Amino acid sequence: MNRFLFQEEGKSAIRLWSQTARSCDPYVPGEQPRAKNIIKLNTNENPYPPSPRVLKALAAAVNGDLRLYPSPQAEELRIAIAEFYGMKPDQVFVGNGSDELLAFSFLAFFNPGETVLFPDITYSFYPVYAKLFHIDYEEVPLFDDFSMPVEKFFGAEGGVIFPNPNAPTGVYTPLEDVERILRNNPDKPVIIDEAYIDFGGETAAKLIDRYDQLLVIQTFSKSRSIAGLRVGFALGNERLIEGLNRIKNSFNSYTVDRLALIGAKAAIEDVDYFTSTCRKIIRTRERVAAELKAIGFQVTDSKANFLFVKHPRIPGRKLYEHLKERSIYVRHFDRPRIKDYIRVTIGTDEDMDAFLNGVSPPLLS
Repeated sequence: MNRFLFQEEGKSAIRLWSQTARSCDPYVPGEQPRAKNIIKLNTNENPYPPSPRVLKALAAAVNGDLRLYPSPQAEELRIAIAEFYGMKPDQVFVGNGSDELLAFSFLAFFNPGETVLFPDITYSFYPVYAKLFHIDYEEVPLFDDFSMPVEKFFGAEGGVIFPNPNAPTGVYTPLEDVERILRNNPDKPVIIDEAYIDFGGETAAKLIDRYDQLLVIQTFSKSRSIAGLRVGFALGNERLIEGLNRIKNSFNSYTVDRLALIGAKAAIEDVDYFTSTCRKIIRTRERVAAELKAIGFQVTDSKANFLFVKHPRIPGRKLYEHLKERSIYVRHFDRPRIKDYIRVTIGTDEDMDAFLNGVSPPLLS
């Protein structure tokens, strides 16, 4: 078949798409370059390997039991997570990465025809899910410093969802402000996406027993270095967890594979390694932020494992391309209000020294 006919057949197959497939606006992940000798600071991966206990547990689990389905309830991992947070296993839900949990949450707790609130600068999967599941939403503008206008989230018709710390800004909303949002939405779901909470924030999980409308979503991808295993979890009232299970079991009862469950359990049990890794990333983040400010960059007060920065004279797109030419990958969002910023994942000290060399005078002059 010649190339022209193949292209024409491919185009005609689009007629088979559903209206949903035609109308959805998919999320665009960060670049995953395959070239070697690059510095990858664009997808907020942890620069340090998983706990040795994770690798040991995974090696032991690669055996004949892989012929068996994993536990659909993820009991052992849920018990380990519950122990870490001082909660009951029935208050824990485990899924295939926090993105899956967010999707389930939109289906479980938000209703078409009721407007959900989230920030205008936020994780870009939220509007994707809202459109996919026909959820009305309103983007609430953040202040110029990217902090939350807390009162604007009071009395939400359909509920509230936001990351804390925020993505891509890294700005953290104090727990007392989170609680104000909860008090002023007593009968609507409030979902806090805490993918980056372990790098300097205080988790809202401690509020769960006081607010039955609160759902906290976290991930093993960032602070526990196992993004490749795709494990996320939610914490909340038992009835919220039941709602998530109803959605999950309407799609696939076995969303998390056997190896991922075993690796995640080992990761959350190695508290010393987790704490040490987070401290190293925080220390590097603060050093790099100070050095960037010293050479004229504007830097948000990030409590995540990344920095959100801009130069007063150099457009964000130019910064991104300048670094990419030097095999340093960062993230640029070509969106209103933030198009002159780049988001820079915190790598090892060596990675960050290379990044600083890439943006230091006279290279940018």
